[in-house]
Amino acid sequence: MLSLEKRSRQLVGKVAAQAASRERLPSGLWFHDDIRDNFYYASYLHAASLDPDIRVRFDREQAKATAEQVLGLVLELQDRREGSETYGHWPLALGEDPKQASPHPLPVELMGSLMLYFAERSGETLPEDLRTAFEVALKAVYDSRFYDKPLREYGHHEAKYTAAKLLFGSFYGDDELLEDGRRSLKALLARVRDRGMHEYGSQPWFWHWVQAFACARLLLDDADITADLNSMLDYLWSERSLHYIGGAWAGPHARGLSADAPKDGNVGFDYLQYGDFRLPPQLVRAEYAGFLFYEAPEEARIAAMDRLVPVEVKKKVLKPLEDGSDRELHSYTYLTDAYAAGGMWERSEEFDNEQHRWDVTLPLSYELGSSVNQAYFIHPGEGYGEGDLRHESPYTRILPDRSVVMALYPVPEGQDPGIVGVLPKGEWIRDEQALFGLVGGVYLAVFLRYGYEADEQEDRVSVRSTGASNAVVIEAASVEEAESLDIEDLEGFAELMRERAPIFGEGGGSASYRSLHSRRLELAVSEDGTTLARIDGQAVGFGDYLV
Repeated sequence: MLSLEKRSRQLVGKVAAQAASRERLPSGLWFHDDIRDNFYYASYLHAASLDPDIRVRFDREQAKATAEQVLGLVLELQDRREGSETYGHWPLALGEDPKQASPHPLPVELMGSLMLYFAERSGETLPEDLRTAFEVALKAVYDSRFYDKPLREYGHHEAKYTAAKLLFGSFYGDDELLEDGRRSLKALLARVRDRGMHEYGSQPWFWHWVQAFACARLLLDDADITADLNSMLDYLWSERSLHYIGGAWAGPHARGLSADAPKDGNVGFDYLQYGDFRLPPQLVRAEYAGFLFYEAPEEARIAAMDRLVPVEVKKKVLKPLEDGSDRELHSYTYLTDAYAAGGMWERSEEFDNEQHRWDVTLPLSYELGSSVNQAYFIHPGEGYGEGDLRHESPYTRILPDRSVVMALYPVPEGQDPGIVGVLPKGEWIRDEQALFGLVGGVYLAVFLRYGYEADEQEDRVSVRSTGASNAVVIEAASVEEAESLDIEDLEGFAELMRERAPIFGEGGGSASYRSLHSRRLELAVSEDGTTLARIDGQAVGFGDYLV
């Protein structure tokens, strides 16, 4: 494994190379879809141009000049209109003419703090006019008071507001703002310790928590605040480590972007922290991962990278509702060194309908190449598009148990009952209603109630199956686990699993299966819509399952 210093330089150099090779648009920027990416790319390119220990294939002086030009263009797009409700803000999507783009509340939330970090760490290397431009922009951010909001949802927005209060309060000697940030930090810390994070497994939001508080930790020296920031970051990385498997994020997700499913692509933060997998050829959403490092607690880091003894992670998530009450959600994830399986018992309405209920996850450390590393099925719901399996309907009931996930799809009459799925590339045997695969040292058995169509694509096997009250059962087994069952190859695995095929109820709505762990699993949906689940004949409810 490379040292932390080498991993950091490797990450910075890789993003810088992507920036250097990307053609700029007529506006002088690289991106018009998200202004923040211009700031991030420019930061990496600037850092790499000045670091002689980062091997580059571009002209350093030209790269530095390009980075400074882009930084200047980004700063110019800030709203500086006196009296404007969006004073100090930047547009998000820039459109065809960035100068005409409307300011948006999101970019400043994180980018404002990271700009302060950049100015503090790199300001001396900038030409005087750009240093002055940063000073003007940061003062406008401070004066905007965008962060001056109370804690209500205790989510990623408030995390970024809190970090900004601390950073700008300290930087501008605003003791009242600094104290407000101190109180907010303590309240946020108490909240997550008491109730957990309702933004469970949401990479884009989770990493904003990490970046905001790591940024504050690296720039502030107040002992009391630093202690709380350490505690917050320890908590965040301990939570991350619970669902870590070889560069991947196992278990259910409140939301995800296309970089998160069906392949874990947002890996910059994990690479710097754990370093037990190879960086992909292209990095996506690296944001400030290469600059903001905080070492996770040793015991959490070691546990995350040592899955020789399988673990079951059971979590109760308290999701706040608009009426002030809470809804309990219950997640289950089974992790080994070769694979992870699990999901969220209940469906929840999440942002952009992006709750990812369940999957089998393979570690990126198995070097799957361009292949996806997740296997799962959904009944398409609001927001679904061809090839985008992040949006599913409410019509799914699941029973996750160790290496198995069972899923029923009681789609109401009058709606298309077809389900779609994704499987990693590998060696596959296709039966009429089942698929058996060997992927990256893991065997997968996939059983469906009905027949299916499978389309092998560049990075995945896409599966479609239709029929009323469809159902899927997936089980994973490592090569070592299979060998203990006297299985030597995929043919042998398929032969064994055919004998263990699940029994699907004739009228639909039920499935039973005996797993390779010799556990008898039963899942059914009653006529009144109640989910019935049993393990070895014992009825289990959501709360019972967590005991």
